[in-house]
Amino acid sequence: MTELRIGFIGVGGIAQEHLRNLRQIGGARVAVVCDVDRQRAELVAGEWGARSYAEYEPMLDREELDALYICVPPFAHVGQELVAAERRIPFLVEKPIEVGTAYAERVAAAVRGSGLTTSVGYHWRYFASVERARELIGDRTVGMALGYWMDSMPPPLWWRQRHLSGGQFVEQATHVVDLARYLIGDIVQVYAEMATRVLGEVDDFTIPDVGTVTVRFASGAVGTFSNACIGAPGPIALHLYLKDLTLEVGGHLTVRSREDVQEHHEHPNAYQAEDEAFLHAVRTGDTSRIRSPYGDALKTQRVCVAANHSAETGQPVRLTP
Repeated sequence: MTELRIGFIGVGGIAQEHLRNLRQIGGARVAVVCDVDRQRAELVAGEWGARSYAEYEPMLDREELDALYICVPPFAHVGQELVAAERRIPFLVEKPIEVGTAYAERVAAAVRGSGLTTSVGYHWRYFASVERARELIGDRTVGMALGYWMDSMPPPLWWRQRHLSGGQFVEQATHVVDLARYLIGDIVQVYAEMATRVLGEVDDFTIPDVGTVTVRFASGAVGTFSNACIGAPGPIALHLYLKDLTLEVGGHLTVRSREDVQEHHEHPNAYQAEDEAFLHAVRTGDTSRIRSPYGDALKTQRVCVAANHSAETGQPVRLTP
């Protein structure tokens, strides 16, 4: 089996998860890495016997790669995906795919119809519990979805600034929105209320610290997604309400019916399943195991950005499926 040559743009934070997985999966070698923190890039490069760069353009100019991982904060998507698409390099990019949607629309247009393999890091889609939930839903009618991302404020300074992160709904609650889309279908209307109630005196804090978003799905189902970053961690999950059945979905699955309650707990590495699907597609051309290609992830991004817009204007936002 030919060893795949992999490049990384960004090797902090979430990239470490993917780097660990690549060692477990095998058949792929990290050949080059790029990070604005040159010391961090050199450290990871040393662990893999790879070359390191401080800028992505020279790296992509000089290196022949089979696939690329893009693991940068929301504000730092400044052309990496477009260059990869131009050079026909398959890429996996971490969520969220940017702060807004303008750049992501350009990327989606660049890969649309090209056959280029892409994947976005919505790893919740790879939980076995999520697939079990899809089986249970089947052709049943979903009436309502209730999603939650209740947590404390993450430490990165960029996270608390709207123009750098997009806010909590774009940066974190996007996972719950994406899971609802995966299980129910597209969202066609968004209305949001957001406020800064507790953290307004925190330095450089320019995002809402609480919010609730009401949506309508193309199927006719309705839902709400609530998020907060003001206290101790709370529920991070999605509840689905069907006739005679309630599902709580996340890294686990709780199934409530009139007769009983069933708990399905699991501790798989969903990131590894995501990486395996991506590398399999790169190697074989079979993309059927990739659950979040770029074009689909853009639909989730549109919902999250529409929520911010609705909160600012006080008006609902209509979306085209």
